[in-house]
Amino acid sequence: MPVKFYTEQTSYNLKNKIKVKNWIKNSISNENALAGDINIILTSDSYLLKINKEYLKHNYYTDIITFNYCEGNIINGDIYISVDTVQNNSELFNVSFIDELHRVIIHGILHLIGFDDKNDDQKKVMREKENEYLERVKNLL
Repeated sequence: MPVKFYTEQTSYNLKNKIKVKNWIKNSISNENALAGDINIILTSDSYLLKINKEYLKHNYYTDIITFNYCEGNIINGDIYISVDTVQNNSELFNVSFIDELHRVIIHGILHLIGFDDKNDDQKKVMREKENEYLERVKNLL
């Protein structure tokens, strides 16, 4: 049941990996699911754009792409996150880089658990869940 971190085309190194892993596992458990194999891959914009084009047929930059391999309530998946876009968004939304990164990480985890954000009601629930878990990670770090 590991949560693993990788990098592709970025030199960014996430600090407090063990605490972040525990936060992710606790968040999953809080949603009545079990953490399986979760890979979080921190990338550059260009790397994530390539994935977006190749697998989703989208030709635009994004902060996150989540591939869901869940089986029942066992949460498995690959979460690709563009460090470049997270940085840009942190400036745009006037929040710290690490807060924005944590938001994107938990956003991907919530998608794996089964939350969606395709309409306004779903977006509202997703944002509330993100905020709930962001408060919890602040207490850990």
